[in-house]
Amino acid sequence: MPECRTVSGAGYARSGTAVPLALVASTTSLAKRLLLGRPFRSDKLQHTLLPKRIALPVFASDALSSVAYAPDEILLTLSIAGAAAFAISPWVTLAVAVVMVTVVASYRQNVHAYPSGGGDYEVATVNHGPRAGLGVASALLVDYILTVAVSISSGVNNLSSVLPWPWVTENKVGIAVGAVLLLTALNLRGLRESGIAFAIPTYLFIIMILGMILTGLFRIVVLGEDLRAPSAALTIAAEEHHLTSFAFVFLLLRTFSSGCAALTGVEAISNGVPAFKPPKSRNAATTLMLLGGLAIVMLSGIIMLSRMTHLQYVEDPATQIVANPGFYEQKTVTAQLAETVFGHGSVLFLLTGAVTALILFLAANTAFNGFPVLGSILAQDRYLPRQFHTRGDRLAFSNGIVFLATAAIVLIVAFQAETTRLIQLYIVGVFVSFTLSQAGMIRHWNRLLQIQRDPERRRQMKRSRAINTFGTGLTGAVLVVVLITKFLLGAWIAIAAMVVFYGLMLAIHRHYTRVAEELQPTEERPVLPSRNHAVVLVSKVHMPTLRALAYARATRPDTITAVTVNVDDKDTRNIQAEWERRELPVPLTVVDSPYREITKPIIDFVKGVRRASPRDVVTVFVPEYVVGRWWENLLHNQSALRIKGRLLFEPGVMVTSVPWQLRSSQDRDLDRLDRGLSRAPARGPRFHPPQPPADAERSGGERS
Repeated sequence: MPECRTVSGAGYARSGTAVPLALVASTTSLAKRLLLGRPFRSDKLQHTLLPKRIALPVFASDALSSVAYAPDEILLTLSIAGAAAFAISPWVTLAVAVVMVTVVASYRQNVHAYPSGGGDYEVATVNHGPRAGLGVASALLVDYILTVAVSISSGVNNLSSVLPWPWVTENKVGIAVGAVLLLTALNLRGLRESGIAFAIPTYLFIIMILGMILTGLFRIVVLGEDLRAPSAALTIAAEEHHLTSFAFVFLLLRTFSSGCAALTGVEAISNGVPAFKPPKSRNAATTLMLLGGLAIVMLSGIIMLSRMTHLQYVEDPATQIVANPGFYEQKTVTAQLAETVFGHGSVLFLLTGAVTALILFLAANTAFNGFPVLGSILAQDRYLPRQFHTRGDRLAFSNGIVFLATAAIVLIVAFQAETTRLIQLYIVGVFVSFTLSQAGMIRHWNRLLQIQRDPERRRQMKRSRAINTFGTGLTGAVLVVVLITKFLLGAWIAIAAMVVFYGLMLAIHRHYTRVAEELQPTEERPVLPSRNHAVVLVSKVHMPTLRALAYARATRPDTITAVTVNVDDKDTRNIQAEWERRELPVPLTVVDSPYREITKPIIDFVKGVRRASPRDVVTVFVPEYVVGRWWENLLHNQSALRIKGRLLFEPGVMVTSVPWQLRSSQDRDLDRLDRGLSRAPARGPRFHPPQPPADAERSGGERS
């Protein structure tokens, strides 16, 4: 007769101790398929590479779209000194254009020298060391997050200029969050698919802005028309009527730093070189040149047209506009110019406003392509969690995309989608990376010049070094200006975020290094355990329990016992009676649980077995149900999950799950098979049951 014994302890769940392995797998898979499409095979990665015509809207939409808000920031900063200060705006734009040309020329050297996609992070790491590279990476991560927040918020502001409906203004935060979620879904579908979706709006924006500039200049210069912006007749009261020389210079520097927002996004191309079609470096350099040329022409054209139409734009219309009736709704610079050139309410006016708002929404796509790639490289170097290095179903770095979207939404909600407030945090990170990257390129060329003997190659390297040297000096000067003029206005928040990212990545790297050292195999041979004690958890004497007992016996342990918990005396007596009736060849141990606990008594029992001999191991066999419908999980106890979670922390204890598939899980698999067969092509291969071997047929029977 089988042995039964009782010890004190707490209980183990009786009914449905199994933990479902596919919690809501079918529902989740269906939702992913609807949102993301069918998964791509890993060998289809080449399919996602981008030609230049698609890469331009994917990687350059941020820098191109900045012409929609950089003029606003230039003019509203100058408005502090009164309307007369607007005359300086072309000179500020010229200075921004010089910086743009320098940065584009410098980064063309980067993409040729470092085409692997590490961008500024790789350049700084290789030439300045890991700590400098980590500083660049933290700056870029913060800047990418701010790119999404600023672009989406600016897009909402432009949308409210074109559609002056109360609900748009009142629900700016909700619209911005919705736009981020939509971009997230598009990018999760894959790089090439998002690029195709964004190509048409980006090119339409370029056409409309250039068309607006050319039309306005033609009407003013050639036809001699006196075009006046809607805000031309307004009177602006300067906040400071008598600025000192120092204060005026500071104002100019602050205006220049605000205008330098037009340079954000240039570095994204150097980080995304692997996404280009071959020849990767040359295509990336060409895209950079197109980006720089288009951005400079559009920014300069908008500022020039603003001066010709006497357009005025202020930071606070309620206080800066004299005799403001209180209901004046200030439109963006682009919206005012489109109204002036094309006419209020015209189709071209509405189209210009619509594509401007749309391109600002899509400009965040630059960050959605740059952030995940950089995060993947950092994860590979063990500075971020390894999940950032994993590609999703559509071969996109899904975890990086989701993290970026979450962080941007937090910023949008915190700053109520106000572009002017968010932009004060902006561009600090990007100029940190600009400066360190260009300084690293100088070291790169110096190192190569020491070993290069070919005269032609040396001339090319010296020319590249000269470009990067000038770029280092200029971007470093801009960084100093940005820090001085924007620190108290909010740039300190971005700097603090960079410090947090830096410290966090260092901590992650230390953890991975410590774990790798701990797991490093030694030269000593592993010592085999003295004995293996098997423990089978029992809630009822049913099929899952019998299978677990059979499997435990098949492993041939040194000792084996079944354990149940006395939560209810009647149930325990029934289990003991059924155990004896079936004459099961495994002793049954009853753990007493006066307080009806479940997990702790099982843990204490296993610890007791383990404590008797430290060189022994204990293998715990846990019977589990496998269900086919998500709602069935709610009807079964999850005690086994808690017990397994606790046992994993016990040294010398192994946990083995013994699944028992319920009929609902089998029916689901049959349904999938039926659907697969019904979708199979009529002329394709058909399924045939296996046939018995020829010798079995001759012998009159089928071999088992």
